[in-house]
Amino acid sequence: MPKFNRIHLVVLDSVGIGAAPDANNFVNAGVPDGASDTLGHISKTVGLNVPNMAKIGLGNIPRETPLKTVPAEENPTGYVTKLEEVSLGKDTMTGHWEIMGLNITEPFDTFWDGFPEEILTKIEEFSGRKVIREANKPYSGTAVIDDFGPRQMETGELIIYTSADPVLQIAAHEDIIPLEELYRICEYARSITLERPALLGRIIARPYVGEPGNFTRTANRRDLAVSPFQPTVLNKLDEAGVDVYSVGKISDIFNGSGINHDMGHNKSNSHGVDTLIKTMGLEEFQEGFSFTNLVDFDALYGHRRNAHGYRDCLHEFDERLPEIIAAMRQDDLLLITADHGNDPTYAGTDHTREYIPLLAYSPAFTGNGVIPQGHFADISATIADNFGVDTAMIGQSFLSELK
Repeated sequence: MPKFNRIHLVVLDSVGIGAAPDANNFVNAGVPDGASDTLGHISKTVGLNVPNMAKIGLGNIPRETPLKTVPAEENPTGYVTKLEEVSLGKDTMTGHWEIMGLNITEPFDTFWDGFPEEILTKIEEFSGRKVIREANKPYSGTAVIDDFGPRQMETGELIIYTSADPVLQIAAHEDIIPLEELYRICEYARSITLERPALLGRIIARPYVGEPGNFTRTANRRDLAVSPFQPTVLNKLDEAGVDVYSVGKISDIFNGSGINHDMGHNKSNSHGVDTLIKTMGLEEFQEGFSFTNLVDFDALYGHRRNAHGYRDCLHEFDERLPEIIAAMRQDDLLLITADHGNDPTYAGTDHTREYIPLLAYSPAFTGNGVIPQGHFADISATIADNFGVDTAMIGQSFLSELK
């Protein structure tokens, strides 16, 4: 029998908690990540009021300097720690894959100078549409449609751009390039970027609507990922007949591998929380694992270096946390973590190499406290331990620490 009948893992995308020991090996606009601290700098610069996460023990996570506006709890309701990344990367796929037990020793390819002409020409030949060469570089997703959206509306050309992540993104106005056509083009781009020298983690369809000066990206985003190169704990659970529910872009990140119930994409963090609560309430979900990604922290505020918006987004999640807890059963375990950092006060617009927080809560807990610091993959090892399946490549279970 599992210790917890159900485990719910929620990834607050990019909510790091301080520079990792090797952070200076990673740079942002030429600046090493060694001084990055997503939660710390938000708390220090614009204030942070997250009483529900604080109650579990967020302020008790060991740090050189305590979170300025998140006090430690004398008697927290859960267990906490911070986790270090082993893999050579600080992108979404690397973070999530390591959380599920993989060690990424060779990072995906990135294109700081834009994609090579060969890739663009192939996409043009397949689609019958020209590519706007001036957009072919690392670009803010909102800035690129502001700059080239009017031209696309006139010419029907494709807006192809990248970021500091190993991604190729195609932005298209839904009235100019229909969604199904955009998805077909992205599927083709996926087929030609599966091996070096252009091994990309994801191809992302970025549809938008509106008029020049007032463009808005829609919820019809689609991510086309590569499958994990080795079985993850998701695969181990699936093979053992354990229910695995995904909420948000989780299914995209793992290319559906190991997921047997996909609850769909999120329109927003709030919609994602709604979907998680709906999933938790399913009569047929009596035992198993749910895996949720809430991306607004990263996509809307981290990359845009909007500290106030990031803080407000954290406040909004914290206000919904009691609803998630109310949906838990007595033998449920809730794990809240992140996949990397994205310090909105930092240089550049890239992710930051940081520790991630881990908050664990269950109505069944009789104890609380700080558990030993570990690594991202310890989460998957704990889930595997709970359900009696094998671990993946790496990870050490902390299940025995939860009492």
